[in-house]
Amino acid sequence: MLFLVLIYQDEAKMAAATADEQQAIGRDYGEFNTFLAESGALRGTATWPAGVSTIRSHDGKALVMEGSYQAAGDRVAGFFLIEVADMVAAIEFARRVPGVQYGGVEIRPVQG
Repeated sequence: MLFLVLIYQDEAKMAAATADEQQAIGRDYGEFNTFLAESGALRGTATWPAGVSTIRSHDGKALVMEGSYQAAGDRVAGFFLIEVADMVAAIEFARRVPGVQYGGVEIRPVQG
């Protein structure tokens, strides 16, 4: 089964992190990305905000904005797409996301 794992980031928490904490999260993500690549389950990944556009409807017109604009809450900081046996296995992958302490992780089954 395919699962989309969305990584959400609380901007205020990330901004409050010390330089050492930010270096540690960068190092942890390097290790996590190696784990994903070596697992054989990774099917795709991306980090944001680079290259993000958002389309919203306003007065019947589609407006394109650069960046990730959500009405409230955390912003999506990245995602990975994995192929594993079931939701239990997807949760085990998602538990390893280093940035969970700065936001949250959401797992969605992909139909197709």
